[in-house]
Amino acid sequence: VQLQASGGGSVQPGGSLRLSCEFSKVPVAYYVIGWFRQAPGKEREGVSCISSNDGTTYYSDSVKGRFTVSRDNNENTVYLQMNSLKPDDTAVYFCAVHLMGGRCGQPAMTRPFFNSWGRGTLVTVSS
Repeated sequence: VQLQASGGGSVQPGGSLRLSCEFSKVPVAYYVIGWFRQAPGKEREGVSCISSNDGTTYYSDSVKGRFTVSRDNNENTVYLQMNSLKPDDTAVYFCAVHLMGGRCGQPAMTRPFFNSWGRGTLVTVSS
């Protein structure tokens, strides 16, 4: 599966951005799309995920209440709406897919859980 994240850019604190993750046809009925981010000098952090079948979602504590993940199964696209952005949200954002039947949730938000990764998109939050 090929994935591509887009929609990044520069925004002032308090602003909003919507990221998109477009992916090719998935060869299984059930999959999970995850969003991760990596700031300069820091480890990659799991931000959110969503399940393809029932729409189960997860958010890390750092983004809960500000970010919303959604899916358009017909268009093979997952979105990450980011509101009330903070300078600490500055990072390269990646999307990834898990194909092995696992569930979206906090235990899943590790790099080995996901099978394929897309190229990232840079989000910069600065005044």
